[in-house]
Amino acid sequence: MASVALRHVSKRFGGVSAVNDVNLEIDDQEFLVLLGPSGCGKTTTLRMVAGLEEMSEGAILIGDRDVSELPPKDRDIAMVFQNYALYPHMTVADNMAFGLKLRRISKTEIDRRVNEAAEILGLEDYLSRRPKELSGGQRQRVALGRAIVREPKAFLMDEPLSNLDAKLRTQTRVELKRLHQRLGATILYVTHDQTEAMTMGTRIVVMRDGVVQQVDTPEGIYHRPANKFVAAFVGTPAMNLFDVTLVRDGKALHAHIDGQSIELPPDLRQAVGSLQEGHTVTLGLRPEDLVFGPLHASSDPLRLSGTVRLVEPLGHENIVHCDVGGFLIIARTTNEWAGRIGDRVTTNFSGGRLYAFDPSTEKSLLHSGRIA
Repeated sequence: MASVALRHVSKRFGGVSAVNDVNLEIDDQEFLVLLGPSGCGKTTTLRMVAGLEEMSEGAILIGDRDVSELPPKDRDIAMVFQNYALYPHMTVADNMAFGLKLRRISKTEIDRRVNEAAEILGLEDYLSRRPKELSGGQRQRVALGRAIVREPKAFLMDEPLSNLDAKLRTQTRVELKRLHQRLGATILYVTHDQTEAMTMGTRIVVMRDGVVQQVDTPEGIYHRPANKFVAAFVGTPAMNLFDVTLVRDGKALHAHIDGQSIELPPDLRQAVGSLQEGHTVTLGLRPEDLVFGPLHASSDPLRLSGTVRLVEPLGHENIVHCDVGGFLIIARTTNEWAGRIGDRVTTNFSGGRLYAFDPSTEKSLLHSGRIA
């Protein structure tokens, strides 16, 4: 395997910038995930690494070799697509071996590689079958096997699980993670599914409108989002975001929202301390950090009152939508919570994680987001 580097890579289609000045260093044996909504440039970036899309600017290195001008066949990579692209008239073994035959690899070597890949993927009993005799998950494993037998320097995967049903997607996700650990492979993986990104990636690259927003570990992306977009995109349900007005009361700093006031804790007070009174700040709070209490609870400085608008029971938990001063705040509660639509409740978040963002730049005002 080998490292992969993108140096100031850009792609324009006419006057439209699809990918803008992407700089990435993918370490040897790393599982790097490109995450973002449709149209953010992640697949275009992957296709440029593969050589399937020509760059407008920049350079791509695989190992120590600049492959920017090389055709796909000479880049020593293997790609797994969203569509399996298997030959229907060929057996599983022939589908996996086809690329090796084109490269004039010896039959003995081809058999060795195919059998090893089949053992890794649990396909030993299916080598003589044709694609129409396989399930969707088995076909995807054949597509993976076809990539594995190439023994490439890097694997490029473009949403390979999106055609699978939810249960099979979860199973195959686990298999891919184990496969990465077993092969020690360098993998560049594209997805719009944050669960795939969080569970599989060594690091995650969040993209928006062709621009890299943040590169970090899954924990860093989730707990230390660089801006409001990353904070809202990663997490289910999404982070609650609401604009508040800052008001000083001696040494204390309060945030006002529709007549209610919460006192900002020390870490957050220090982060926004340079802002003037009356300035607007966007606060963020994840649904799992909210706790419901009695309406007339203690005078905890970190609580807001609101009205329950919707309850989504999921069996193991409830998702509760609460109207707080015109803002819809979503909370995750236990399945024992007995509130109903129309109830007045208090949402308390002392001891949780509170985030703050500049409304104009959308950048985070905190480094860690942790409140002591």
